[in-house]
Amino acid sequence: MGVSDGGSGGGGGAGGGARERDAPEVIGRRVQRLRSRRGLTQRQLAEPTYTPAYISTLEAGRVRPSDAALRYLAERLGVGFEELATGRSARLVTDLRLRLTEAQRTLVGGDAEAAAAQYAALLAQAEEHGIAEVEAGALLGLGECGIDTGDLTAARGCFERAEARLADAPLPARVPAVRGRAVTHYLAGELRYAVYLLESAIDELNRGGLHDPDALLLLYASAIGPYMDLGAQVRAAQAAEFALALAPRVDDPALVARMHRSVARTMLAEGRLAEADASLARAAELYRQLQIRTELAHCHWMRGYVCAQNGQLERAEAELREARAMLTAGRAGLYSSQVAVELADVLHRRGRSEEAAALLRGVLGELSSERGAVHAAAAHRLLGIIAEDARDSEAAEEHYVRALSLLERAGAAGDLADLCRLLGDLLRRTGRVEAALDAYRTGLGHRAALGTTTWVAPAG
Repeated sequence: MGVSDGGSGGGGGAGGGARERDAPEVIGRRVQRLRSRRGLTQRQLAEPTYTPAYISTLEAGRVRPSDAALRYLAERLGVGFEELATGRSARLVTDLRLRLTEAQRTLVGGDAEAAAAQYAALLAQAEEHGIAEVEAGALLGLGECGIDTGDLTAARGCFERAEARLADAPLPARVPAVRGRAVTHYLAGELRYAVYLLESAIDELNRGGLHDPDALLLLYASAIGPYMDLGAQVRAAQAAEFALALAPRVDDPALVARMHRSVARTMLAEGRLAEADASLARAAELYRQLQIRTELAHCHWMRGYVCAQNGQLERAEAELREARAMLTAGRAGLYSSQVAVELADVLHRRGRSEEAAALLRGVLGELSSERGAVHAAAAHRLLGIIAEDARDSEAAEEHYVRALSLLERAGAAGDLADLCRLLGDLLRRTGRVEAALDAYRTGLGHRAALGTTTWVAPAG
């Protein structure tokens, strides 16, 4: 890689990854050291373009050399412009960028723990040498690793640091960090704040005329899941339409595949199962080409859901088991637990309630109000239904109440309405009519929406 012109002046932001050049006295000492190493006098270094007096003043740190002077001296001294200006070699920058792509490949291959180790080592070196581009890339990668392994607090911290490191960069460059923060809040059950982050970024892009297709597609696709869980189907449909309109203008096939997966959920809410299945098939094909196992697992996950909605329970079970196996192999613990909840629902519908209950109890320890709140609620809801089938009303009520608490925190309107109905029916059957009416009234305060289910589309 050649030395970038971006090494001049300031430029410490995310744009080209170059930090501000060193102070004049530091550059002066570097020029003197390199000149002495090559056995040159000040006159030999200076002529024919500059004077020996200029070189003497520069080496003493009393003048700030121009870009033209630095380029001339770098060529005479046999080093790169960036190395003379900042003390780091172009080879180092190239090596770190290459290693960054290797870490990205490890992550998309499904080994989040190995990728995290690579990103951490890269971050340490990038911070030491002040290479902002690699710092931000490593932090974003660590954030994605945290999402895959379910460590949402650590992931959020990495995304926040990446956003701060990119503070001087244009908004499109910061969108992956904003999206990452939104995903961590979404998975933690903080749906409204996730939507706030995504909508704020979309509004800022549009107001500023920064119509960056990649950035907008990423934001719109990421907003579909939170909108659906909030019961805002109209907004989800609008986001899906915007994402589909942007897709032909986006060069990144992984981003297009992610969009197809998210858009499919809106189609499901509208009962367009065939179109949803076609979108998912397209996404799966793109991910196979890219060998992105975690994202491909999400496609199996959603296809399993489509099959379940269409009554194809045997195929649904096979798809969900495939998704869970891939996510488990990739150590994506949180997503794996979420798929297990959907799989348990299919098992229950196939008459294997004991197996479903055992599966749910096994994954509840991985889900909580801070990690996968909507799925934790779904697990308690299904355990409540299974307990009711076994005529254990006390256990059923306990599970319903726990689910209600989780959903209220997340603000999942459709699921809340359905759960209040289940709880009200249980209370009515056990003779507590007033309590049942309270539950029904609470449910009426939430708008139940067609297509609202226990499934949460992985954001973005």
